[in-house]
Amino acid sequence: MDLSPRNDEAAPPPPRRRGKRWPAIAVLVLVLAGGVVIVTQFLSSAIDYYCNVDEVGAKDGCEAGRRLRIQGNVVEGSVAAEGNVTNFVVEFNGVSLPVRYDAGDPGGIFQECVPVVVHGRFTDGVFIGDEIEVKHSNEYEAQNADRLDQALTACQLEA
Repeated sequence: MDLSPRNDEAAPPPPRRRGKRWPAIAVLVLVLAGGVVIVTQFLSSAIDYYCNVDEVGAKDGCEAGRRLRIQGNVVEGSVAAEGNVTNFVVEFNGVSLPVRYDAGDPGGIFQECVPVVVHGRFTDGVFIGDEIEVKHSNEYEAQNADRLDQALTACQLEA
């Protein structure tokens, strides 16, 4: 019995797969490019700079043309509700800023002379807020004790 390999010269060579790689590479490049665009858009829209009222226009990152989180005290006597809109003024270190909150009632613990953080954007010199955070938890107080002390001191000086 002969077990040596045969040399069959009549058999054709295996087919080559030359052009089938390029569509797969093109799809991979498109998926990666799409992922980069989505991540970039998500990260840029998720960044809200945190600024005190007196830092708006003065501190890097606190320019009026971007989305911000503004911290200050609600000025006593400034809260006015008109239907679904609440207008008020926030103040910090002697600088005040008018706020328009269009997202309904700001919440049960929102009141005058309380430190708040308002998320939103400037439009025609008015800060248009879409979310309000009111000092209410021990965790917030622990992380922002210096800001709260400044805000409460400013409010007590006004009264």
